[in-house]
Amino acid sequence: MSETSLRPRAVVSKQPSQSSEALTTSSTNQEAETPKSPSRPPTLSQRAISQTLTSTANLANLLPTGTLIAFQLLMPIFTNNGSCDSATRPMTLILLFLLALSCFLASFTDIVKSSDGQVYYGFATFKGMFLFDYPDATGSGLPDLSKYRIKFIDGVHAVLSVFVFGAVALRDKNVLNCFYPTPKQETQEVLNIAPVGIGLTCSLLFVVFPTRRHGIGYPVTPGK
Repeated sequence: MSETSLRPRAVVSKQPSQSSEALTTSSTNQEAETPKSPSRPPTLSQRAISQTLTSTANLANLLPTGTLIAFQLLMPIFTNNGSCDSATRPMTLILLFLLALSCFLASFTDIVKSSDGQVYYGFATFKGMFLFDYPDATGSGLPDLSKYRIKFIDGVHAVLSVFVFGAVALRDKNVLNCFYPTPKQETQEVLNIAPVGIGLTCSLLFVVFPTRRHGIGYPVTPGK
């Protein structure tokens, strides 16, 4: 055999296909450059409803802390998680009445700071203030209690507190399932609209008629 017939075979080196890489890169760039459809902004009515519901939720801060905690703890028990019967429904109604009464009466409570810096709680009357825990019956060391007597603004806040509690109760699913398990369409519309309207009205009235009282459980301001 001649040397010319034994020629070495050319080795073909495997290289990555540049065309496939370019195709992949271009498709990736197209996906990255494709703009995402922007989410539709909420309409004016949706924003108004959202803000109103938020203000209604914030109105719960105007209720007595103990009353609100008792409502959240006792309502699932009294309503049996919304499954009321002939026995639990009247008991739930009595509980709601007592909690609303506590909101009404808490609007007339206030604090008094004595000369030694101690804080005492009391209930406002038409003549002044009746203190619960002041040791001296003569009232020495206390400011003039006649300026703490009941005023018109106290009655306004007491009524508004009851309405706020009603709005909070109407937003509770256990209360709704207890008294309105299968509401009609008109009733459902009222249950959806009434708490929002009450919340908006009460929030405006609380701003128009502010109070200077600091009931039981409320912080003490430097001016008191």
